Amino acid sequence: MFDFEKLEVYQKAHDLALMILGILYREKNIDPYMRDQLKRASLGVVLNIAEGTGRVSGADKKHFYTIARGSVFECVSIVKVLCDLEILSKNQYNHLYYGYEEISKMLLALFRSIK
Repeated sequence: MFDFEKLEVYQKAHDLALMILGILYREKNIDPYMRDQLKRASLGVVLNIAEGTGRVSGADKKHFYTIARGSVFECVSIVKVLCDLEILSKNQYNHLYYGYEEISKMLLALFRSIK
């Protein structure tokens, strides 16, 4: 098992990325730009956590965790628009919102823990 797979933040981000991908595959009426951006951002969270974990220097780790957190903010912004357009239900939105909020806090804690 790789080190990043042991991180709870990675596992939570992975679960939300799968949920996002499921929504994108089911909902055909999402604007292509938003579809692409949400797909990239949700995968970006997962990929940057993995890549950051593999880095040796603290500065490199912080850089990738910062990028992952920025992708979290992108995801939240897009799912809010999809909820406002009634493409996502309020329940779906809340699940994603609170999941990403938790991931954001975990990434910030991870960032701050690096010397």
